[in-house]
Amino acid sequence: MKCVTRERPTTDRIACPWLIRRFIDSDAEIMYVAPDEMLATAEREGGHSFDAEGAEFTHRGPKCSFEVLIDEFGLGEDPALVRLARIVHAADVSDDLGSEPEGVGLLAMAIGGLDVEADDQRLLERASFVYDALYAYFQRSA
Repeated sequence: MKCVTRERPTTDRIACPWLIRRFIDSDAEIMYVAPDEMLATAEREGGHSFDAEGAEFTHRGPKCSFEVLIDEFGLGEDPALVRLARIVHAADVSDDLGSEPEGVGLLAMAIGGLDVEADDQRLLERASFVYDALYAYFQRSA
């Protein structure tokens, strides 16, 4: 599976690849490209686009892309994943930032990550630990 999104990822564009590789396709290739090249790249590569206007998997109604992927791939029965989705939503949807206390911290890490890591693939690799850790924590209480 190839998945294409905009370069310089923050919350949803880190969370979605983590979700894809962890629950949908562990061998998924994640491609970060210039915003104006995203849809054409996805089409040319036979991939799936996400988290951008016109993308296959993007915000729908009140849901962020992470939540849309959970719905599309039938992952909503996992309570730890549902809890994590609420935090990703809070961090990604500015109007809902205060809805989950952890959302502010996740957003801060996403924005700060752009300042400490110039390579998008390395940023995804480094940030995936945060999602692994949060998911494991929420599994304890699920």
